[in-house]
Amino acid sequence: MNIQTILKSFVGKAIISDEQASLIADYEEDKPFSLHWELRSILYLGIVLFGSGIGVIIYENIDTIGHQVIIALIAALTAWCFFYTYKHALPYSNLEVKNPKKLTDYVLLLGCTTFLILEGYSQFQYNAFGTRYGVAVLIPTIIFFFCAYRFDHKGVLSMAITGLASWLGLTVAPLSILSENDFTEDRLLGTAVILGIMLSIAGWASEKQNIKKHFSFTYIFLGGNLAVLAAMTGIFSDKAQFIYIVAGIALSVFFVQRARFAQSLLFLLMGVVYGYIIITYLIFSNIESDDASFTFGTFYFMFTSVGVVYFLLHFKKFLGIKK
Repeated sequence: MNIQTILKSFVGKAIISDEQASLIADYEEDKPFSLHWELRSILYLGIVLFGSGIGVIIYENIDTIGHQVIIALIAALTAWCFFYTYKHALPYSNLEVKNPKKLTDYVLLLGCTTFLILEGYSQFQYNAFGTRYGVAVLIPTIIFFFCAYRFDHKGVLSMAITGLASWLGLTVAPLSILSENDFTEDRLLGTAVILGIMLSIAGWASEKQNIKKHFSFTYIFLGGNLAVLAAMTGIFSDKAQFIYIVAGIALSVFFVQRARFAQSLLFLLMGVVYGYIIITYLIFSNIESDDASFTFGTFYFMFTSVGVVYFLLHFKKFLGIKK
């Protein structure tokens, strides 16, 4: 249904007048089309392709160029990126800083990427850090946290959180938490829950203290997912089950509360889905009889399905979003 059909329907029902319909039609026809997200996607893709191109050039010309020259070029590019970002950055503020020079954000992201390339290349070729791999991971993590706050960059903050998790032997990427982390090891499982909770607390505190409060989503999303999925793994594997049950349910409640506060459907879905999985597992794991489990399960999933439909129809009301 196009705009003309909708306007004619409104005029026919006396909702708007012919003059108003004409003004709206003219506005819709002449309004500028935003290329914001298209340009951002192209710039991000350009940074990825540029980094990949550097790798290909190094691989194909390593014998001709020489290792020292390559390292010097990457270091020079990295230094230029950080210098350019610093030169064009606005003063630091605890509030969100929107730099009118959008190129600065992408130059900073490129600088952080080339810094990782520089460090990895130096370690591979000259074993710069020896066997102190933790130091090699911790250095960029500290630098990225500093850059994220100083230059107000959410992408660099995500890189810093990923580096912190890597330093502890974890990954925080939502699609890789279960496949890339070895949760069969008790120490790593507990570390994942503690780190995820600490990141969630950091996000909550940043909003309460009004220090880069717009970073809270990144902290809570990455940390919360890591913690609750690790807790669910602990519940399913019967490892210190009570502790992980408390952690999983508490995080689910926390997600729901954050959803109501931020009017976020994503956090609401995370809290409801994670909580539903945990509660469902606990209920059925305590039913010993297969017949009783089947009978109860039939009614349980039928009524909870009705609840899901009701939830999807009324989630705006729950979040306090006006129609």
